[in-house]
Amino acid sequence: MAFSVRIISHPSPGVFEFLRQRVGAVGKKLFAEAEISFTAVGLIQGKVVDMIAAADVAEKAANVRVFDLKGICPQHITMIGIFGDIAEVKASIAAVEQAEDLQ
Repeated sequence: MAFSVRIISHPSPGVFEFLRQRVGAVGKKLFAEAEISFTAVGLIQGKVVDMIAAADVAEKAANVRVFDLKGICPQHITMIGIFGDIAEVKASIAAVEQAEDLQ
């Protein structure tokens, strides 16, 4: 699994809107109903198969919600957003990175 990782702590209103537009219908509904509370977002970009596996690892490792972020070429590369508090996002990303090392 080869991927790029970034963490954004306390996303600005513009970045929040940028992300909200890319989370898909279910994510948009949860954002609108304030069912998703987060102070950080982890962004991981890579092959579709790897991002599906990463999303599974991330949600199992910490109290986060993971969404496919639309707008990237779906045939080759995709990006997931890991939403939660900063400690949980960091823990989930660490788990994804550890899972990669075990491959």
